[in-house]
Amino acid sequence: MPGLRNAKQDLQDSPPDVDSGVDSQSHSSLGSAPRSLPSVGADGSAHSAVVSGATSFQGQLCERGHRPTEQESEQLCGWGALRPRALQVFNTPRWVLFFLSVASFLQGFVVTGLVNTVVTSIERRFDLSSSQTGLIVSSFDIASCVCLPFVSYFGNGHKPRWLGWGIGIMGLGSLVFALPHFTTPPYQAAAPERSDMCSSNATHFSPHTAGDGLSGYVYVFVLAQVLHGVGSTPLYTVGFTFLDENVKSNNAPVYMGVFYTATAVGPSVGMLLGGFFLSFFSEITLETELTPASPLWVGAWWIGFLLVGALSLPLAFIILGYPRKLPGNNGSQDTAAPCEAEAQRRKDGRRSTPPQSQFGETLRDMPRSLLLLLRIPSFLFLSLAVTTVNALIAVISAFFIKFFESQFSVSSSQAALIFGAMVIPLCAGSLIGTFVIKMFKLKCRGIIWFCIVISFVGLLLNFMFFIHCPTVSTAGVTVPYSSGQRVREEERGTLPGTDSHRSFLKDELVAQCNSNCSCERQRFSPVCGADGVMYFSPCFAGCSSINLSSTGGEVFSDCSCVQANVSSAVAGKCVGSCSYEAVFLALYVMTSLCVGLYLIPPITATLRCVPERQKSFALGIQWILVRTLGTIPGPIVLGSLIDGACLLKQSEVQGSCFLYENQQLSHFTLITCAVYRVFGTVFFILALVFLKAEPAPDSGETEMPPQEGAGVRQLQTCL
Repeated sequence: MPGLRNAKQDLQDSPPDVDSGVDSQSHSSLGSAPRSLPSVGADGSAHSAVVSGATSFQGQLCERGHRPTEQESEQLCGWGALRPRALQVFNTPRWVLFFLSVASFLQGFVVTGLVNTVVTSIERRFDLSSSQTGLIVSSFDIASCVCLPFVSYFGNGHKPRWLGWGIGIMGLGSLVFALPHFTTPPYQAAAPERSDMCSSNATHFSPHTAGDGLSGYVYVFVLAQVLHGVGSTPLYTVGFTFLDENVKSNNAPVYMGVFYTATAVGPSVGMLLGGFFLSFFSEITLETELTPASPLWVGAWWIGFLLVGALSLPLAFIILGYPRKLPGNNGSQDTAAPCEAEAQRRKDGRRSTPPQSQFGETLRDMPRSLLLLLRIPSFLFLSLAVTTVNALIAVISAFFIKFFESQFSVSSSQAALIFGAMVIPLCAGSLIGTFVIKMFKLKCRGIIWFCIVISFVGLLLNFMFFIHCPTVSTAGVTVPYSSGQRVREEERGTLPGTDSHRSFLKDELVAQCNSNCSCERQRFSPVCGADGVMYFSPCFAGCSSINLSSTGGEVFSDCSCVQANVSSAVAGKCVGSCSYEAVFLALYVMTSLCVGLYLIPPITATLRCVPERQKSFALGIQWILVRTLGTIPGPIVLGSLIDGACLLKQSEVQGSCFLYENQQLSHFTLITCAVYRVFGTVFFILALVFLKAEPAPDSGETEMPPQEGAGVRQLQTCL
């Protein structure tokens, strides 16, 4: 048979001992099958059976054509000439799954877990604003977005090399992120001493005790996040397809489930462990009198990044040792892939145009591949829906700790531990959503209906952000020094939240009671007066002496600005009387569960509605939309809005915020999340509307390009 002999020449692996009987048998069975085909039913089942048998026979013939010795030499595990026999025990799909799951865990651990946990700490340490930290968080998505189209399209070569180098770059990014800790002067903030008391000859603090002059390190953090984004790009596109190619089709869902579970667990562990690291002082070799409850406290934010860098580099070296293809008939495409070129030839021996098997080999075929995907409206709207889901996760992850810390007057480490625990419902929801699809055997239409229902429920739960606690009364910022009563504010027309309450350490903090104290304005060391009002520092409270309480805390006395029976104050912020914390956390658990429920289903629907060989590229295009429209602008926009809710800032131009107006903080978060929820619901509905079956091609349309035929078949089975 000429076509079969051409396939042998193309593959260049025809064995010298193939007898003519096989040739005649193949010619007889393959050549006469179409002529002896009985009447084909409406569903084309008889034709499918014959084609399936032919494809299976071609696969067997190709498998017989391999040279075992050459195949073994090319599929050994090792580096260069170093390929010891003892190392081959790791050359299995299970070990590949283990190492890729570890890499996925580390990626979620550092990018979603650690970075979002230490945002408040690096703001305080390096004098950064919320918009700057939002840029740091979004830099990961910017870099990933730039690399995604090329990695997802050209990553069909030696996949372990793409994965290994990517993981190595990710580890390098973690080391760069920790670098500012070692290149800056030690953080020397101390507990309030007599120099912070009200005194006409008070000494000022060194300018290096805070983050003054260190805001330029924002570019180092951005560079580190860029390396994180570049290194993580191959993991969820090339890594997914490498596993799929090397495991049997019936085992593939199990492998993917383990892979995604590791991805979901990473952020949770990262936040929990990151919160634990923040309970240690940043300068672990120095002693300090500060406590984690102090607003000047900066935890050991850098330890986790060193840990990820130390684990990622050897992991990258291990993955670089894997061959292009694992030994054995592991994947469902092992026998079909070598002979797939023959199945895509036309009757005249020429390839159909454009051939899907060549997608990913030449840059000129990328526009054709992209055009094929853009012709599927359901894919576009599902991708936009996935964008809103991930954007919602990004904005909440970036600023939840700040929000919870401000609303409920807790420390950064406590807020990080709570947030880490709250990620567990998200992971549980992800597993439950996958289980629902498998249990009820939902197809695309059922999956999208499921997402619409969950999206509506999430939109209702989103109103939990209406819950907010009163802003702590702060002298000179929300209440005047003379009295903490609301009536005085109304008389002056300076209600909390107006522009007159925006304080940038100017004359608003100075009053007659502390005008002779020579107070230092670059150090936020709040104390809570006996009158229930918070003061910027003991000096601004007019306190002239300090004592230790029975619990070990500092108690300041002789405070001239405190209007109470006892003119004293205690170190730390005033704890409000808000009792909504339990209600908020309960609603947030339900919200996280809802987000997790429709985190994986739309991706599953996407893979069912695109051509088979376009899945990797489709995921890449989808993640580009997620980055450009969701996770990149989301934290930046919300960070800018949150900056507008700041009442007490370190400086007028830049710097971290000391105090937020809680009602505005809550409303800005509510508006941002509600917008993403509404758009997500609309996109799911549009995906359902445009999800229509295309007419099946006639049996005589043999000239249809294979990628279009595959797209039609995918859309038919999608329903």
